[in-house]
Amino acid sequence: MISVELARALRVAGLDWTPAPGDRFVVPDRDMDQDVFVISDMAIDVHHFRSGTVIGFNGTTEWALDSIEQGAVVWLPRESQLRDLLGEGFVRLERSLDGYAVVAAKDEVLVRHHDTDVEQAYARAVLAQLR
Repeated sequence: MISVELARALRVAGLDWTPAPGDRFVVPDRDMDQDVFVISDMAIDVHHFRSGTVIGFNGTTEWALDSIEQGAVVWLPRESQLRDLLGEGFVRLERSLDGYAVVAAKDEVLVRHHDTDVEQAYARAVLAQLR
């Protein structure tokens, strides 16, 4: 899973998110950065209002949060989502002794984005594409 810091960097760089079932996110800066939530049609879903998009927590009587604005949460994209975001820029994934490298093309130049975690490597490649 990518770090909250890297997820924030992706958002700042302009990564758009349309919340969908299966998406992971955190509610940062409320002493909950380590709690990962998953959008589900059964427990956590998305409501679109004229005033904006909110993420609703259905049936969570043990928690005093019914909903939260989308902008107040940080999306943690999965490996497959990150690979899809790279699109045709994705060249290959390499395994190394100490982790993974995502090789991506940017401006016809191949660049390796290395990390010990595969999703982090993909996220670094997406971040480079956005910059």
